[in-house]
Amino acid sequence: MRLGNVELHLVSDGRVHMDGGMIFGIVPKVLWEKMLPADELNRVPMALNCLLVVSEEKRILVETGYGDKLSAKQIEQLALQRPEGGLLDGLQRLGYTAEDIDIVINTHLHPDHCGGNTRLRDGAGVPTFPRAQYWIQRQEWVEASFPNERTQASYPPENWKPLEEAGQLSLIFGDARVTGEVRCVATRGHTRAHQSVIIESAGETAIFLGDMTCKAIQLERLNWTTAFDTEPLETVESKRAMRDWAWEKRALLIFGHDTQIPLGYLSKDGTRFRVDAA
Repeated sequence: MRLGNVELHLVSDGRVHMDGGMIFGIVPKVLWEKMLPADELNRVPMALNCLLVVSEEKRILVETGYGDKLSAKQIEQLALQRPEGGLLDGLQRLGYTAEDIDIVINTHLHPDHCGGNTRLRDGAGVPTFPRAQYWIQRQEWVEASFPNERTQASYPPENWKPLEEAGQLSLIFGDARVTGEVRCVATRGHTRAHQSVIIESAGETAIFLGDMTCKAIQLERLNWTTAFDTEPLETVESKRAMRDWAWEKRALLIFGHDTQIPLGYLSKDGTRFRVDAA
């Protein structure tokens, strides 16, 4: 689709199934399963949506999914499905190769968002996108480099360490402009340095939300946060600020994990917000 002068392409790295209790945190299952029924293992489907943005002759990829380094056991545990192939296959259908990407932006360094940053070549990890600079929040890099007992499993080093060794790492601090139409904004909560990506062109606005809100229902209900959030109260405030801003701007909402509403707009019924599928 086109947003002003910018091209937007939603590209899938597939779909996984994760424990519903992890996705909805302290929200009772009797509430969330009405919107998203779980399977026999209490898992709910999670899209792996990435976004290709073409702005000012720059090809910018937001997120890289799980990539192709997962073991057979990990694939089985995640119930990973890729009926149309992964991210690189999706890019190829659009006429792009890995060499065509100029910038990669990770909202954070959890493996479902950055696993495709690197590939294995002769047993060693190398950047998947050989020409790209990878834009990552400096504090997120610190959290990944020095994890604690709770976060250690969330930051597999093979997804991000080879970027530094290849000289393709660009660490940013807080809000940062990528092009005149694309910028990164800090949306703390899911991790301490989580970021989202805003696209603004010719009076139109869109935002890739990342894991500030995995599902559309979690933007409608601010207190619905995931069990993965390191700072859930910060997540609530990040969502509140972004929801109000998106309503004012009539922004297109792009969800990274929602299988039912990958794209949506806010509407309002009295004081209650709702996300309608675009």
